[in-house]
Amino acid sequence: MGVIIFLGAYSGKLLDEKYPSDKKWFTIGLTILSVAIALYTVLKQVNKINQEEDEEKQ
Repeated sequence: MGVIIFLGAYSGKLLDEKYPSDKKWFTIGLTILSVAIALYTVLKQVNKINQEEDEEKQ
């Protein structure tokens, strides 16, 4: 999860340096997007683990 968020923030920072503007829009946008992707990935993994545990109980 941390790696995904770091890569999103770092990519945004690089883009903001290449295309400067008043605010750091690339950093903000890519960080929020990477947090959403990381949460989705974690939830998907947790659901898979829960399904495997349910199958073992049966």
